[in-house]
Amino acid sequence: MGFDQPGGPDVLRPEELPVPQPGEGQVLIEVSHAGVNRPDVIQRQGFYPPPPGASPIPGLEVSGKVVAVGEGVAPEMLNRKVCALVSGGGYAEYCLAHSAHCLTVPRHMDMASAAAIPETLFTVWHNVFERGFAADGETLLVHGGTSGIGTMAIQLAKAFEMKVVTTAGSEEKCNAACELGADLAINYKTEDFVEKTNEFTGGKGVDVILDMVSGDYVQRNLDCLAEDGRHVTIAVLGGLKAEINMAKLMSKRQVLTGSTLRPRSDGFKALLADEIYNHAWPLFEDRTIAPVMDKTFPLAEAGAAHARMEGGDHIGKIVLEVRAAD
Repeated sequence: MGFDQPGGPDVLRPEELPVPQPGEGQVLIEVSHAGVNRPDVIQRQGFYPPPPGASPIPGLEVSGKVVAVGEGVAPEMLNRKVCALVSGGGYAEYCLAHSAHCLTVPRHMDMASAAAIPETLFTVWHNVFERGFAADGETLLVHGGTSGIGTMAIQLAKAFEMKVVTTAGSEEKCNAACELGADLAINYKTEDFVEKTNEFTGGKGVDVILDMVSGDYVQRNLDCLAEDGRHVTIAVLGGLKAEINMAKLMSKRQVLTGSTLRPRSDGFKALLADEIYNHAWPLFEDRTIAPVMDKTFPLAEAGAAHARMEGGDHIGKIVLEVRAAD
């Protein structure tokens, strides 16, 4: 599923292309399912072009079976069921991935769930635990608690013995976040999250904030961020620019940082995948953590999947079924 010109969900349409061939270090995945993520929507709108060398086809995560391997890839990868982080090309029957960016799907896990993991897991792990230096006993504030990122962040933080505050846009979503383990869920439409967060922390503030809003949320975030707290931005849904009080930031020794994952080097992503495999993947293997699933659409209905994401009513991950599981 691709598009000729940027636009609304209806611009997505099927196309037929040659099956790609794996190069050095790559595998060819016969795709079972593909995850739908906010960057896919932004790419379709024309604001997030793929990095140089990446497929122009949307889709940043897939699950499926390895059906061909390139030079330098261990032969035992062939026929393995994997999920993978990819830089594009996921909305297709076949997709290339670097072998080092693949994770073996646990036997108990269905392929739709497997496809819902890589993009959010890699993003949350890097930004909360590597850039945000989150530690057990600390408190995390994550906005959009029922989004794919939010549901993953809540579960990972709780698995590593953190307290979690989150925001959501309805009581239903707040309840869903609490069921996942959030210690406090704030309806940002009816309550002031700064006031509620500071009240919850006894005025101390949270230690880490995972923010995908930016804009005028940044200063509000800093107002409920603790001394030596870390503010990590991963999206700018509320605006590209923020005005902040630097005197307050200095007095509390706060850290502002952020990142985008898609354009990072293959080597960086391989190191990240290795760390995830050692420290986070066991939590999926023993079922401590599982992706929260919203709805599955056939690949041909990718436009409808995008419309659901843009509508904002989803709780958890939206995925596309490319082919029925074996």
